[in-house]
Amino acid sequence: MQHVVALDVSMGKSTMVIYNQYRQCEFEGEILHTKPSFEALNEKLQTLTKQDGQAPEIVFEATGVYSASLERFFQTEGYIYHRVNPLEANLQMASMRRQKTDKSDAHELAKSHFKVERTATYQEEGYYKQMRSLTRYYDELDREITHLFSRLHAILQLSFPELEIIFSTRSALFLNIVQLYPHPDEVLTCSKTIIRNRLKANTRKNLSLSRAEAKGLALLEAAKDSYPAISKEDVRCEQVRDYAKRISDLKEKKEGLVKQMVELSKERTEYNVLISFPGIGEATAVRLIGELGDIRRFKNHKQLNAYVGIDVMRYQSGNTYYKDKINKRGNNKLRKILFYMVQTMITLRRFGGNHLVDYYDKLKTQPQGKPHKVASIACVNKFLKVAFHLITHHITYDYETASTCS
Repeated sequence: MQHVVALDVSMGKSTMVIYNQYRQCEFEGEILHTKPSFEALNEKLQTLTKQDGQAPEIVFEATGVYSASLERFFQTEGYIYHRVNPLEANLQMASMRRQKTDKSDAHELAKSHFKVERTATYQEEGYYKQMRSLTRYYDELDREITHLFSRLHAILQLSFPELEIIFSTRSALFLNIVQLYPHPDEVLTCSKTIIRNRLKANTRKNLSLSRAEAKGLALLEAAKDSYPAISKEDVRCEQVRDYAKRISDLKEKKEGLVKQMVELSKERTEYNVLISFPGIGEATAVRLIGELGDIRRFKNHKQLNAYVGIDVMRYQSGNTYYKDKINKRGNNKLRKILFYMVQTMITLRRFGGNHLVDYYDKLKTQPQGKPHKVASIACVNKFLKVAFHLITHHITYDYETASTCS
């Protein structure tokens, strides 16, 4: 390499140093994350490219949203770069005595680049970036819904606690009833016919008249026996209405996001492979793609395991041995999706053959049966191995073939 350009990224700016092939610093300065500064940086990089006959090595530490604009600039201009994980960077730049400043970090990053063989960062298509953003948005809505349900529960215990007993709290019907009748006194002022018609008219999903009437009768019976801690004029009744409406809107938004991701993915190999697995629906498939990104950037399934964080961490020192466990340093969001995916597959075992469920049963029934979580993570490991092979070879899932290979 002729020149190394190293950047220590912070909010809105970066400290940049340029080292030559003799490991001497030729430039030290600061660039702002603005269009004029990036244009000036592009001129400098073009000058180095013409001078050396090759593009300079570019390295910087990943700093989340702060390094995003810098990375986009390199991608747009077609530069190959090395984005270094902060933990990896700390290990590579570790020394007995080291000052911690933006300038010193940039210098250490450049110096270490001459010693460490770093792999250029894989540049994914825009599709995978959009899928990741949509998936993270989906997760944010999910967390907000959980938070609102907690608030709604607290107030319903004061106004009309029986609603959570006679109706499924996650159903659209429950949220509709909370908006219409947050207090038993409001139910008692209506006839069963009015209640039935209101439920039928206001429930977004199809609700038959007979079911609406049955639910209305159950609601009337519960209202007669209820003894609320607050009156129907209490402001908290209006508050619980608001929570129920917001939850309904957020759930509808989540469904819209899934449809949007499916529309983006329906022609993609990975989507069609994932959806072919028994127990994987549209929502799980697109969320997996969003968190996995382009699976082809991994050389083998072991690298994929490390990315997820289920590779085994082993510790032994002298006569001290610790029990093997997964390192959990990978993508915790993806790990959660995969774990619950396996639980769904186990629950839906009666609907079709699944070699992952067969493997789970085998681990549980062997002479020294594995605990549920251990067996589930082992199934995640097997799934990643199979999915990696199928996606990279453009093959959909087949139970008989998978069982034979297992």
